[in-house]
Amino acid sequence: MLATVAVGRGEISVVLGDLTEERVDAIVNPANTALSHGGGVAGAIVRRGGREIQAESDALAPVPVGGAVATGAGRLPCRYVIHAVGPVWGEGNEEAKLRRAVGSALARAEEMALASVAMPGISTGIFGYPKGPGCRVIAEEAARHLGGPRGTVVEVRLVSIDEETASHFLAAVRRPW
Repeated sequence: MLATVAVGRGEISVVLGDLTEERVDAIVNPANTALSHGGGVAGAIVRRGGREIQAESDALAPVPVGGAVATGAGRLPCRYVIHAVGPVWGEGNEEAKLRRAVGSALARAEEMALASVAMPGISTGIFGYPKGPGCRVIAEEAARHLGGPRGTVVEVRLVSIDEETASHFLAAVRRPW
């Protein structure tokens, strides 16, 4: 872990590492609307967790931008995968859509009474959302959620396998809330 900060009823941590190795209740998959998990983080989740994740996703698709659904985690060390659909950069109103996607993912975790969630840089990879602003939005929404009314989620890990994204998450959590 690079840093952990207390926020509201819980904490936000920044982790430089592999999302598929996180031992939490759920990891968040930065999904497309079709829940077709072929490349990027989504592809890695299915490769490591198993085809059953894709099969469960197929039954839940499509999911609108800003929405989130949950499946089992197959062979991953977490219990669930929450598939959050973030915006593609350039489609319009991207910040609001990214905020909705993060909020929807955390709402699914609350509905399932989960305590810990690990989340990557939703939309900041192949969807083209600029990393710095995207990581800031994700961290802000996690902090807003933890600062809200009492809930079950008390730990949000912001995870990236690449140092650039992790450094943007680190800068975002070091800002005053």
